[in-house]
Amino acid sequence: MLPLALTTLTELAAQERDGPRNYVFFGFDRSRIADARFLGADEIEGAQLKYSWRELEPVRNEYAFDQVRSDLAFLEGHGKRLFLQLQDVSFVEDRSNVPDYVMTDPEFGGGVAPQLEFEGEGDLHPSPIGLVARRWDPAVRSRITQLLRALGREFDGRIEGISLPETSIEFGTTGRFHPEGFSYEGYAEAVRLVLAAARAAFPTSKVLIYANFMPGEWLPWEDRGYLRGIYRYAEEIGAGVGGPDLLPHRAAQRNHSLALIAARRDGTPAGMAVQDGNLGALNPTTGEPVTVAELYGFARDTLHLNYLFWGTEEPYFSREILPFLSELARTTRGIAAPRP
Repeated sequence: MLPLALTTLTELAAQERDGPRNYVFFGFDRSRIADARFLGADEIEGAQLKYSWRELEPVRNEYAFDQVRSDLAFLEGHGKRLFLQLQDVSFVEDRSNVPDYVMTDPEFGGGVAPQLEFEGEGDLHPSPIGLVARRWDPAVRSRITQLLRALGREFDGRIEGISLPETSIEFGTTGRFHPEGFSYEGYAEAVRLVLAAARAAFPTSKVLIYANFMPGEWLPWEDRGYLRGIYRYAEEIGAGVGGPDLLPHRAAQRNHSLALIAARRDGTPAGMAVQDGNLGALNPTTGEPVTVAELYGFARDTLHLNYLFWGTEEPYFSREILPFLSELARTTRGIAAPRP
């Protein structure tokens, strides 16, 4: 079991500040970087913003980076950093984050695959839960690699980092609904190849992969080395690791990404997002919802994160996150956090 730090703000402030650097995760709601509360908060280093593959490459080999340039210039003008999240997956049935040409050109086999959830065991009663790029398809993956290279040529060293979307995908366990060409081993290899491409494209900026779960295994009972292999490979090539949800009390996360992040090699960057629903989760010890101080303490003392990306779900953002970060900065002012 991973120890959970039930740390109060006073206890945190009494220690030398060497914890994660704080960003706000605005996602696709990018216009909110103009929020005066965000811009005026010295304790918040920057913003994590999502950009879909579809909007970055609307036409084959024609890249549309104007929005990234605009957001980056705005943030830089206010002393903030940009962490770019590339998105090739959607979590609603009727929206794709993949360009039209990838979905219509026969070369790419449809370009996307529907993710499915099921009732009970045996892949019964499938329901669509979104669309994911066919990352395991070499033709599709080559286009993702080209996009990463184009982004790196312009933004490496200028942005703080780039995060790759979560590795978790859902096609069921029986194989009945597996897309054409998909295999567990092939998918794991594809994830490593995309990660390698991102690291090559961004030798200066940080590269994080949100390696939370992998299809074909369920730790610790069924461990085929897929997720562990992603973490080992990230360490080998100097990439970072992380996940989209900081849920220290949920067994699935504790057995997968949280355990592997906590055990990562020294010097391997890591970042996690506090997204919608995370601050509504209950602490089974207290029977109350987790607090911002608890999550920060766990991120710092157990996971040793370099980055925390705080979501904007209300009322938590205004009522808890911003006041906590402001007070933490006030009580630790003058003690700089080391950069990884």
